[in-house]
Amino acid sequence: MSAHKNRLSKTRRHTAIHTMLACSALLLTASVSSLSLAEDNSNQSNQQLLQIEAGDLGTTLTAFAARHNIALSFNPTLTQNLKSDGLSSHTTPIDLIEQLLSTTNLMIKSNQDGTYSLIDRRQFHSETKSINLNPLIIQTSRSNTKQEDSPQVVTVITQQQIEEQLAISTDSSQALTNLLPAYSPNTQKLNNSSQTFRGRSVLYMIDGVPQSNPIREGSRSAHTIDLSMVERIEVIHGATAVHGLGATGGIINFITKSNRSSELKQHLDVQLSTPTDGLDSDTLSYKIGYQVEGAQDNFDYLVGLTNEVQGMYLDADGNYVGSATVRGDVMDSKSYDAFAKLGYWLGDDKRLEFELNQYQMKGRMNFVGVDGDRDNGVATSSEKGSPRGYAPYNKVQTTSLSYTDSDLDGMALKAQLFHQDFEGRYGVSDSGSFQDASNGITYDQSQNQSEKLGAKFSLTKDDLLNHDLSVTAGLDLLQDTTSQSLILTNRLYVPETDYTNYAPFVQFEYTPIERLVLQAGVRYEHAQLDVDTYQTVAANNSVTVDGGTPSFDDTVYNAGAVFKLTPTVSLFANYSQGFGMPDVGRILRGVDTSGQDVDTLIDLSPILTDNYEVGFRLDRHPYDLEVSYYESNSDLGSRIVEVDGLYIVKREKKEIQGAEASLGLQLNEDHKLQVSYSFIQGKSDTDGDGKVETKLTGANISPNRLITSWHAHWNEKLSSQLQVSHAFSRSFDDEDLDFDGYTLVDASVGYQLPVGNMNIAIANLLNEDYFTYYSQAAYANDSYYFKGRGRTITLAYGLDF
Repeated sequence: MSAHKNRLSKTRRHTAIHTMLACSALLLTASVSSLSLAEDNSNQSNQQLLQIEAGDLGTTLTAFAARHNIALSFNPTLTQNLKSDGLSSHTTPIDLIEQLLSTTNLMIKSNQDGTYSLIDRRQFHSETKSINLNPLIIQTSRSNTKQEDSPQVVTVITQQQIEEQLAISTDSSQALTNLLPAYSPNTQKLNNSSQTFRGRSVLYMIDGVPQSNPIREGSRSAHTIDLSMVERIEVIHGATAVHGLGATGGIINFITKSNRSSELKQHLDVQLSTPTDGLDSDTLSYKIGYQVEGAQDNFDYLVGLTNEVQGMYLDADGNYVGSATVRGDVMDSKSYDAFAKLGYWLGDDKRLEFELNQYQMKGRMNFVGVDGDRDNGVATSSEKGSPRGYAPYNKVQTTSLSYTDSDLDGMALKAQLFHQDFEGRYGVSDSGSFQDASNGITYDQSQNQSEKLGAKFSLTKDDLLNHDLSVTAGLDLLQDTTSQSLILTNRLYVPETDYTNYAPFVQFEYTPIERLVLQAGVRYEHAQLDVDTYQTVAANNSVTVDGGTPSFDDTVYNAGAVFKLTPTVSLFANYSQGFGMPDVGRILRGVDTSGQDVDTLIDLSPILTDNYEVGFRLDRHPYDLEVSYYESNSDLGSRIVEVDGLYIVKREKKEIQGAEASLGLQLNEDHKLQVSYSFIQGKSDTDGDGKVETKLTGANISPNRLITSWHAHWNEKLSSQLQVSHAFSRSFDDEDLDFDGYTLVDASVGYQLPVGNMNIAIANLLNEDYFTYYSQAAYANDSYYFKGRGRTITLAYGLDF
């Protein structure tokens, strides 16, 4: 048994126990308070005190809509020169907007795609219907599904939550870890290997444009955009084929910001971070961001720029955290993001939008990693030095052009063309797979390239059968060209692979009675790989592999139901399939036997994942509760294992079970408590007998996790947040990978100054001394035995002008 398992000190135990007891006491107190509030507010149902500020009508409406996750869009000329006198009331958000507009010639209109628009009241005709509810439409569902009607668990991370997390850490993957217990703990590295969702691969997207690279999974997909450019994040839990390739564990869709003002509006923010053990030039991190937005006639725009320098991290003992010299690191890096979104209204219902995001994170090459010693509990560390080769980086450009028509002869049309260009460079490695004794090559440096070109079309008709039936039909097209090179010796490591896919789909939503919502859909996947004849590198015997064009045809289905026992309590059940591919590039580069043909490599078969889920929801102000149980099974899964220092793909049967629960308690108008929990377990069939018997490791599944947060608004100027995350210990069949749990506490305070806003945040408030989950439970490797980041303080200032 490894020594690190025995290093859990009494202090750590006591810290975890005390923290959990404090959270439990707070939860108990909150529960009692919430029950009292529930009685006092029993006649208000889901209504709460809401306020729309005074000021420019267009600006105040869009800001209010954003706070309450209402997708409101309108031609800026409609609100030009109009003012809001301000309004507050115990009601729903849509009702309050309607009250505000009652003295104008404008009214709010619900669209076929689930969004809302402003229209001239005088043009309103009898068949137009105004909605008096506040359903949250999930854009990622593609079928205008309301969150309350989704038969799967769906999480919407709001802009306020994003800003709260950015105050603590600018790492987008850390924000997801802090908010999604079923998402594996952050590696705190540029490499997001082992960061799964419900034990499966997650499809990352930016406004529906895929960012993941499943054809040659380099574990870099979690870092393709700065969260400063994101308005909200829609998360679908569990397998789904609604967006095609890659979503066997779920979808994380970053919805970017849009213009929120009819006048010129600017924002500037600066941020400094440092370990509390000491401030110096090596450990200081700083970031500056700028955004400008506005509109002129039918044209509107938003442009954002960020520049960030990350210093070295220190662990709880004040020592440098180990550098991931080969796989790439977030610390000792420099990054920038340039974002632009331009929109043009062709009419009140028709909009054309162009979007561009250019993101890069690149190592500064000031430190090198020093191997640790797992058997003796010695962490990987860092020392000053110049790594060999070129700096590792992520460089991603995402471009899209979309057209929407919310009233195309009574239907809603969405059309999108997109392009994504991805480069991921890794550091120099002495890996045996890079070596060539005949040419004296002992090390090299790899770089992935992936270019995606695609289109998405969907058409929704939601007023069939007296508005009880909604039908969405669509077509997705994708071409993904991927390769991997060894850049120091100009060798081809993974041959260029063309993946082409077309997928028509149709989705139905039927409400036979008011309390019952039925959903069903089918998607036909036709995919083809095109690989030319190639030669493997010397480490794999330089064998020639005949090219080929293997193709696959699969049909994936989904069906679900939501039954409302009462207006505030509902049950849901769902079956859905996900479509994925194994790491094709890793398979192709690993061929070491002559006479192979791409067409006959069974390991290129796709991964079909069956996801079963049942649960219930309760949504009654001041509390909400959601509990679900799921099973995720695949007959031909994909698992990465280490063999003689190389990581290869094994195709095995895999079964995963889990449960999730989330509870929100609005203690009063100014204080809210949120608690969420994830339980997961899984096994795979490693001996090929058709029965799963081997526990999945941390490379595949996350630990069971409990997250608690408390949000408080003390007055108009002062607010605070406290969040506690506990990862429970877990044992595996391989004792060297056994995981010692840990507890992290973060806190932040925001204050509105006479000019601007100030925020102070402390990450790892109790200075927990721990090894990351990835380091302990994914792979037993002395080079990747990293400790987590110690206590860090961040000071930020933001100004709107």
